Amino acid sequence: MSAARILAIDAALGGFSAALCDGDALSVRASGRHDALEAGVAHVGALLADAGLHVRDLDRIAVGIGPGSFTGIRIAVAYAKSLAYAGAVPLVGISSYDALEPPDAPLPLLAVVRGRRGVVCARLRAAGASATACGAVGEVLDRLLPSAPGEINVAGNTEDVLSEIAERGLNVRTLPSRADIPAVAIAQLARTREPSRSPHAIAPDYGEAPVVTERRGP
Repeated sequence: MSAARILAIDAALGGFSAALCDGDALSVRASGRHDALEAGVAHVGALLADAGLHVRDLDRIAVGIGPGSFTGIRIAVAYAKSLAYAGAVPLVGISSYDALEPPDAPLPLLAVVRGRRGVVCARLRAAGASATACGAVGEVLDRLLPSAPGEINVAGNTEDVLSEIAERGLNVRTLPSRADIPAVAIAQLARTREPSRSPHAIAPDYGEAPVVTERRGP
């Protein structure tokens, strides 16, 4: 049975977004900036207030677990867990790859998530198998793509990989993402996903850890 009232939040893909499904009604708040800490509480609070709901009235909370923006994932997952605990509401974690893939997409399918400059995370699904890789664009494609010419479908941040895929002799078909706003895709997927046994079990997928500059003592 699908849940009737779902709050979905995401800060992994292109800024913070939140969506509230209440039956057939859908309300959305989104920011094109990476401002999850500043915008998250305000957007979620506004969605619930406009609908006349409290957290405890929700049937389910869903959150994008990444990969994507390291800081955004960390904030969104922590915030979703706190809401789930506060309202005793089941929590569902949704992969960025799933949020990007359109429904019934043909295989083979490469879902691409943008990381820091020059870095992507990608998942290839083909013939019942699945593989993921994160790193420099060329290295990721070398690990995931077949060496023989053929066709491949690509969804997500396609502009980062299209030229290099074409150079490998593959015919590329670009597909639209499941939804223009990530939180809407997450809300759709959460309708039929089983919640985690405990919010503690929701683990972020950072893909590739952020660059750290080591500082040595004087």
